[in-house]
Amino acid sequence: MLRAFIYLIQDVDIDQKLKDAPDDSYAIGVFIGQILPFVVLVLIAYAIYRYNKKRLNDD
Repeated sequence: MLRAFIYLIQDVDIDQKLKDAPDDSYAIGVFIGQILPFVVLVLIAYAIYRYNKKRLNDD
């Protein structure tokens, strides 16, 4: 039930948003908004990897 509710909230039609955009710079914001969560997750994973690697090498 909660999963379906969250899906409905997050269901966004990007093509429609780009079509209704006031100008072309809106597309840059949409692109950054799509890439940013992935980049943040990669950075967090790398930080955890470095932390664990240093911890194992210090022993």
